[in-house]
Amino acid sequence: MTFISCAQDPENRAHSPEKQVVSAELVVDGLQIPWGMVFLPDGSLLITEKSGELIQFREGVKTSIGNLPEIYNRGQGGLMDLELHPDFAENGWIYMSYASPEGAEKGGNTAIARARLQGNQLADLEVLYKAGPNTTRGQHFGSRIEFDRDGYLYFSIGERGERDVNPQDISRDCGKIYRLHDDGRIPADNPFVDSPGARPAIFTYGNRNPQGMARHPQTGEIWIHEHGPRGGDEINIVKKGANYGWPLVTYGINYSGTPITDQTEMEGTEQPIHYWVPSIAPSGMCFVTSERYPNWDGNLLVGSLSFQYLERLELNGNTVVKREKLLEGMGRVRNVRQGPDGFIYAAIEGKGIYRLVPQS
Repeated sequence: MTFISCAQDPENRAHSPEKQVVSAELVVDGLQIPWGMVFLPDGSLLITEKSGELIQFREGVKTSIGNLPEIYNRGQGGLMDLELHPDFAENGWIYMSYASPEGAEKGGNTAIARARLQGNQLADLEVLYKAGPNTTRGQHFGSRIEFDRDGYLYFSIGERGERDVNPQDISRDCGKIYRLHDDGRIPADNPFVDSPGARPAIFTYGNRNPQGMARHPQTGEIWIHEHGPRGGDEINIVKKGANYGWPLVTYGINYSGTPITDQTEMEGTEQPIHYWVPSIAPSGMCFVTSERYPNWDGNLLVGSLSFQYLERLELNGNTVVKREKLLEGMGRVRNVRQGPDGFIYAAIEGKGIYRLVPQS
């Protein structure tokens, strides 16, 4: 399947066309909501289905992996992201995020665990973090995972639909970015370690529902994007102890059309480096570093759930200077990754995983 797309500026005004032909080749078919994916050194691909299945894809064959933790599959929650330890070749650790029912309350909340793959089973499963309290609400679990250059583990948990309770309160989970050591220990220099009553794993707060996370290839900074309400999806750079403002400031409004606040800026809160109005419902994110796409070097790729395309954002430093729609009309793009072969892979709901092959 071949697509020709046209670049746009951040205000959605069309530039003169810059045609780039991209062939989308189906690599893994028959997937419903492929939330997370990672490439293993043996050439296989691990894929999560939100419903709770972990799949290993090797040479055209899908194998279901057993011995997963109990998954709370409700609304936006289920089995979600995957990431490999930076030293995976030596230690074999695979990290996963999922909605977990563990805890005294009904419902579930986001958990982070790690395990090793032994044959067709997970082994040595360790739960590193479990957010609380549980709730039966079905929205805003997060959750993406990334390592920085120093080996710290970052992950996101959405505010679980409790916008006026969780995101601005550092004594509560949810609506936060967290940072841990790779084994789950709390870093001594986390920003709220010495704050009475605070959750010491918290690294940032005032987040809504981050479903994209990637490490910048040059600066090493952790970038996230997060869902806004009706309008106001954001791209943010993770900064120690920062408040990203939700719901005190936002570029969005309620789904009903009523205002949330008239404030888009406030002292003590971070401004996004980019925001979308209307919302694209972003999910998945990666930077392009592959020589296969020389004109895209350093660009950011973001999946759109609501408008069903893959967005390419051209950057000048931390400023978005151009936007381009790829894979338009193919379906809800849940995730995007650059593979070890240098190709870009996009996970599309109801279809599968596609490889983007430049044709010119």
